[in-house]
Amino acid sequence: MQAIRNIAIIAHVDHGKTTLVDKIIHASKLFRDNQEFDDLILDNNDLERERGITIVSKNVSVRYKDVKINVIDTPGHADFGGEVERVLKMADGVLLLVDAFEGPMPQTRFVLGKAIGLGLKPIVVVNKVDKENCRPEEVQENVFDLMFNLGATEDQLDFVTVYGSSKQGWMGPDWQKPTEDITFLLDTIIEQIPAPVIEEGNTQMQITSLDYNAFVGRIAIGRVKRGTIKEGSTVTLCKAGGVMKKVKIKEVQLFEGLGKSKVSEVSAGDICAVTGIEDFEIGDTIADAENPEALPRIAVDEPTMNMLFTINNSPFFGKEGKFVTSRHIRDRLLKETEKNLALRVEPTDTEDKFLVYGRGILHLSVLIETMRREGYELQVGQPQVLYKEDENGQRLEPIETLVVDVPEETAGKVIELATQRKGELLIMEPKGDLQHLEFEIPSRGLIGLRSNVLTATQGEAVMTHRFKSFEPFRGPIPGRQNGSIISKNTGPATGYTLDKLQDRGRFFVDPGDEIYGGQVVGEHNRPNDIVVNLQEAKKLTNMRASGSDDGLRIAPKINFSLEESMEYIQKDEYLEVTPQNMRMRKIYLDENERKRYASKLEMA
Repeated sequence: MQAIRNIAIIAHVDHGKTTLVDKIIHASKLFRDNQEFDDLILDNNDLERERGITIVSKNVSVRYKDVKINVIDTPGHADFGGEVERVLKMADGVLLLVDAFEGPMPQTRFVLGKAIGLGLKPIVVVNKVDKENCRPEEVQENVFDLMFNLGATEDQLDFVTVYGSSKQGWMGPDWQKPTEDITFLLDTIIEQIPAPVIEEGNTQMQITSLDYNAFVGRIAIGRVKRGTIKEGSTVTLCKAGGVMKKVKIKEVQLFEGLGKSKVSEVSAGDICAVTGIEDFEIGDTIADAENPEALPRIAVDEPTMNMLFTINNSPFFGKEGKFVTSRHIRDRLLKETEKNLALRVEPTDTEDKFLVYGRGILHLSVLIETMRREGYELQVGQPQVLYKEDENGQRLEPIETLVVDVPEETAGKVIELATQRKGELLIMEPKGDLQHLEFEIPSRGLIGLRSNVLTATQGEAVMTHRFKSFEPFRGPIPGRQNGSIISKNTGPATGYTLDKLQDRGRFFVDPGDEIYGGQVVGEHNRPNDIVVNLQEAKKLTNMRASGSDDGLRIAPKINFSLEESMEYIQKDEYLEVTPQNMRMRKIYLDENERKRYASKLEMA
């Protein structure tokens, strides 16, 4: 029986979790000296690398002084909170990373609250002490206050603090005296984090995560709570609703380094991967064949937002994607719910439309972006916030805590934008040379707020938000002020008409772009929608006129990211997403149908 430590690394976005895992991997010499590797080893899919964020939790195992340390890297965004909640079940302790300048942020509070609730022992790592204006001692006190407020036990409050810089690759007990490497942190983990408690009794292992392999199918990952899991043995799978099912384990694998290695059995306390079991869900328990005992299922916070997903029925459908039918989209969404705990999919009254529930815009946009890269074509509607009713019939809506760090000269603009959307300013205090603002704001108000705030602050604001609770409805919030410019016909847009129409608003298309009738091609500078003909070419005559042939001066088109497009569309619009393009369009492409739909909306 070897010594084991199971730790999860939790922190706010961009506080350096994945970078720290890199350094732990290097410190334990998993790579040969002549082997080449990139930074952020664990962010291994394209989306994670492009955005510089972690989306899915991952395991890696390192050996240090004859102790096996299982490290679990978790995402920092609130939208992927479901990932954090399920993997904390596998850990005995947590490394809480805090930025030496920013201090505890909303997501720090959320993940720390979950860890303390599970009784995990924390080690606080004050990271990025090489930053200018950093305040490590103050941050350490803030973390202590936060833990105290979250109801930590005396043992948890008696935590060790490690200072250092993941990027420069050192950790030590004093932030003013840099050390050579991160061995101080690894020693602290071995001393402070308790070894797994081995309980007596029959086999129990909760499935907290899953993997997929084309050869062996679905792989169940979890931590063995008690007993042993043996290759080729028969066990009981305890499913939701008390359903029991006999299954046979084909193979058992342990995490070794960045991969897995096959073993004949795994004893309690270690994290392993099991193949051969089909038809399992996250939260199920693998238990003894004769006397099965199920572990309590993982509770995950409710979704706060939903979007309508439907097939692409625009005139350009099927030109780029491989998967375009409702059957393809349904199967893909259901497959996603198997591993994405916080996501829910519900059918609607028509076969080709699905309601997808998630934790926020980012959560849903990562799913849409992944599907688009896999070759799917689909359309999505405007994100809708979920409401509840209390026992008195009062309407409740999700309220979030919004934190903005912004230069002092633009703080006023940010406060104005947030209060217009029914935000309440709770805290305003200086933090280095920035102003630290905290608001309580409805989730509805956050849709489209980020792009406005970044415009108002020249891109210098740092915004984060975190779901707080359901509270009474705060009244209507003003939506987008400007109407849409809609194309009348199908065909390529001409520079001649774009030039003539520039005084009507800003365009989302360039000359030569293929567009169709009913597509939203620009933003009108008045509140109403207008329909324009962008296909008209210049009438050519053989008469010369001085000055009429001056070169066209067309403003470049506005480029939207996926999230910005999702936040921009109105109730009567869809966003068409294909592998190579994103287009905004009216739900009804025909002008007369649009008018009928608009009058219906007004009556409703």
